[in-house]
Amino acid sequence: MAEVVIVENAAAAGALVADEIVRLIRADPSVVLGLATGSTPLPVYEALRSRVADVDVSQVRGFALDEYVGIDPAHPESYRSVITREVVEPLGLDPARIRVPDGRTDGIEHAGADYEAAIDAAGGVALQLLGIGTDGHIGFNEPGSSFASITRVKTLTEQTREDNARFFPSIDDVPMHCITQGLGTILRAKHLVLLAFGDGKAEAVAGAVEGPVTASLPGSAIQLHPHATVVVDEAAASHLRFADYYRYTYANKPAWQGL
Repeated sequence: MAEVVIVENAAAAGALVADEIVRLIRADPSVVLGLATGSTPLPVYEALRSRVADVDVSQVRGFALDEYVGIDPAHPESYRSVITREVVEPLGLDPARIRVPDGRTDGIEHAGADYEAAIDAAGGVALQLLGIGTDGHIGFNEPGSSFASITRVKTLTEQTREDNARFFPSIDDVPMHCITQGLGTILRAKHLVLLAFGDGKAEAVAGAVEGPVTASLPGSAIQLHPHATVVVDEAAASHLRFADYYRYTYANKPAWQGL
């Protein structure tokens, strides 16, 4: 079972996870981080800004979860641009050390294998940040994705394209395809940290943490990982049957274990 940490709000979650990331950087200045996009990880990135002011982050490496296929990397809604805007520049990371899947159509047939090789060459991801969709997806691994899947091109569901249309002039401008780390790729990270906030995520969180392990809910793959931490606010925890147990175990957790 994943460790579940229930906090007051998103800001408290961001501070908790940011402290763990800083600890990793101090222990290994060239640590490899798995970076997620979207609104969910923003409290972590915001909390890191003040915490890395006196930390050498020049050697930190990172791998993004996914990217749209066929989008110009300079487009403001490409995940390359988002990672640069929300993570690299505010934290002072070296952009050359932060990788995003290559969504250019030229060479897309081997882009997934290239990304897998790059992650392996870096020694693997130490801590992978994750959000979860209301349908249980993580990364762009929609329901039905194989737990053994690796970085590959996927067709976005109509629901996902509709959800992401708010970032584009219209749904017609939302790319039809993406390249995403697979569930198998994500499960190879040493530590998974899944964040979720708000009532809208409560059902997906409960399914991922306490429900059956099923491809119909990709987030349930975290149950297969030896070190997975789920950090949620009270609203996102509202459907958890064992919430009181999670609170008790975290309150009595030995300090040396960390996050």
